[in-house]
Amino acid sequence: MSQINFIIDYLKNYQLGANSGYDYLMAFFIFLGLLVVLKLFQVIILARLKALAKKTKTNLDDLAIDIFTKIKPPLYLFIAIFFSIKSLVISGLVNQIINILLLIVIVYEIIKALEKIVDYFISKQINKIQSSTEEKKQSLAMLKALKVIVRMILWIFGLILILSNLGIDITSLIAGLGIGGIAIALALQNILGDIFSSFSIYLDKPFQIGDFVVVGTNKGTIEKIGLKTTRLRSLQGEELIISNKELTSARVQNYKRMERRRESFNLGVTYETKQEKLEKIPSIIKQIVSKYKSAEFDRCHFVTYGDFSLIFEIVYFVDIVEYSEFLDIKQKINLEIFKKFQDEKIEFAYPTQTVIVNK
Repeated sequence: MSQINFIIDYLKNYQLGANSGYDYLMAFFIFLGLLVVLKLFQVIILARLKALAKKTKTNLDDLAIDIFTKIKPPLYLFIAIFFSIKSLVISGLVNQIINILLLIVIVYEIIKALEKIVDYFISKQINKIQSSTEEKKQSLAMLKALKVIVRMILWIFGLILILSNLGIDITSLIAGLGIGGIAIALALQNILGDIFSSFSIYLDKPFQIGDFVVVGTNKGTIEKIGLKTTRLRSLQGEELIISNKELTSARVQNYKRMERRRESFNLGVTYETKQEKLEKIPSIIKQIVSKYKSAEFDRCHFVTYGDFSLIFEIVYFVDIVEYSEFLDIKQKINLEIFKKFQDEKIEFAYPTQTVIVNK
């Protein structure tokens, strides 16, 4: 004990700079103790937490443990140095260097942790994609582009934070970047507009690959949604390439979202048709339309007197989205109307002129 006391007294009396040997010894023990505690936290405590996390259904705890597990050793080293030198009297320059190095390491680890969180949610979104191969490729490309943009923003904010703590006036730097950003944005406004429109299309999903849409005078089936353009296959077979910005600013009719189709048409019979036949026509039309399970009769009325015919307005719905199948039902209904009118001797009207000659 006397020897230990002698060594302690000697270290207290030994001066190196503004600190005694005893101060350096205590700083070393603080440094060593913090390293041991942090390493124990990483190895033992996190290992136990990982075992507990495997028993839970959520993956968020696994993500948190993975973030702490992947922390690089320099962070623990600089934390230990930072707190150990607090017991020492050191120059302002050394203290500032240690603070800056610790800040850089902390900012780096925070950004990497945020990147892992972004990756987690994007991967979760990717796993939800249940679609065709082409649409899945498009979604993957969009999510990867989003990941790159988020990472760029995180690193830019991290760099600005570090520069600010280095004493650099970031106000003028941000102003310069703002002016440069405005110039770049003006030069690339069309491209950037299309890219942001593609994200709008992806998030809002007004249409998807395989949908039949009408955009102004153009119509076709969506084949690919890119970062800048969307490609449609027209009914004639050619490929239509439309910018995403135009698609998000135009009125788009999406026929794939249609639940059923409405058919409305006028039917004219001659003025020579007897009244009892006219009264019978609505029931004839209703009977024909109601024969089909996918068709729903709405109305049939004698609406007006035409120039050469008595006009009935007929409306019915068909619970079929596919246009070709809808036309099949429509054709069958039209043929049955024609046959029934022939059986009932109801004549269809066509343009005629009656010339009356007075003698």
